[in-house]
Amino acid sequence: MILPIIGYGDPVLRKMCEEIPVDYPLLKETIANMYDTMYNAYGVGLAAPQIGLAIRLFVVDTTPFGEDDDLPTDEQNQLKNFKRTFINAKMIKEEGEEWGFNEGCLSIPEVREDVFRNDTITLEYYDEDFNKKVEVFDGLVARVIQHEYDHIEGILFTDRISSLKKQLIKKKLQNIMEGKTRPDYKMKFIAKKGR
Repeated sequence: MILPIIGYGDPVLRKMCEEIPVDYPLLKETIANMYDTMYNAYGVGLAAPQIGLAIRLFVVDTTPFGEDDDLPTDEQNQLKNFKRTFINAKMIKEEGEEWGFNEGCLSIPEVREDVFRNDTITLEYYDEDFNKKVEVFDGLVARVIQHEYDHIEGILFTDRISSLKKQLIKKKLQNIMEGKTRPDYKMKFIAKKGR
């Protein structure tokens, strides 16, 4: 089921998310809905707060990045075949060189900015069957995971840009909060709540 994506300004996007117990009700259904919602919005990642749930859950599918012919073949293949569900993720290590990439966010439509992140991460998480994993990720896969991980920590990519750039996008962010933005997917804006 396709759910509305929560827009910038909603307090749920700023919450430190809660751990998910093994018996969390309708978890498989929630995960399926998140993938449906992400694909409908042409995203490569989606975190639970973006559908209004303050729980430590996010999904990633980097397949669209794998279509980029400018990338080396091995990276294309890695991206084409990377689809993963992350439950109760915990960042163990961020290392390697910091590099910039133009990021966007489904909760912040029409805003894109260069964000600098470490190249390599080590993450502990549970998959959709609650199998515990510890894995190392790098490149674009690591970046998408870092972006979604930030969501479950109450951090948005706009928190990672300079104060000058924040000033330059202030009006766009205000428009999102007021529901004046019209992306081609379903959204829920803070100003429209309760109407």
